[in-house]
Amino acid sequence: MNITTTKLTDIKSNPNNPRIIKDDKFKKLVESIKEFPQMLSLRPIVVNDNMIVLGGNMRLKACKEAGLKEVPIIKASDLNQEQQKAFIIKDNVGYGEWDWDMLANEWDAEELVEWGLDVPVFNVDDLGTADEKDLSDKIQSQFRIEVICIDEESQENTYNNLIEQGYECRLLTL
Repeated sequence: MNITTTKLTDIKSNPNNPRIIKDDKFKKLVESIKEFPQMLSLRPIVVNDNMIVLGGNMRLKACKEAGLKEVPIIKASDLNQEQQKAFIIKDNVGYGEWDWDMLANEWDAEELVEWGLDVPVFNVDDLGTADEKDLSDKIQSQFRIEVICIDEESQENTYNNLIEQGYECRLLTL
C-alpha cells in the first residue's frame, strides 16, 4: 500500500464512525499533531476509494483543528464493504494492557499524561510494602453501557428510569 499526501478538503469524515475523542483528550491529540507531525507519516489516515475515512477520523478532525492543509493517507482499495466495516471497529479496539510498573519506572508520568494516557493515581498509604508489585487490585474497574436514544424525550425518560433504579448516569448529546 502506498502512502500519499492529500488535501484535507479531499477527505471525508466517516458518518458511521462509532469512536470519538472529546474535550481534554481531543485537545491533547491536536497538540501532539502540532508538536510531532511526523507521527502522521508513521500512522497515516486510512480511506476508501471514495475518500471516506476508515481509520483516523479523530486524527483528521485534529489535523483540521491544528491548521494542517495536507495529510498522509493510505487508500484501502482492496477492501470490500464488509472488510471496511470491520476495519472501522478493529482499528479502534485496544488490545493488551499497560505494564504500569514499567511505565512508572521508565517513563515520565507527566509526559504520559500529555500524550493522552490515563495514568491511574494510587494512594501510597494503600500500597503496603515496597515489595508489593501487583497493583491490579488497587485499580478500580468501571463498567458502562452506552444507550443510544432516538430523541431527547427518549433520552430523558431513559435517564430518569435509570436514576430511579439507583444507577449513576450522565446525559450526553453528541
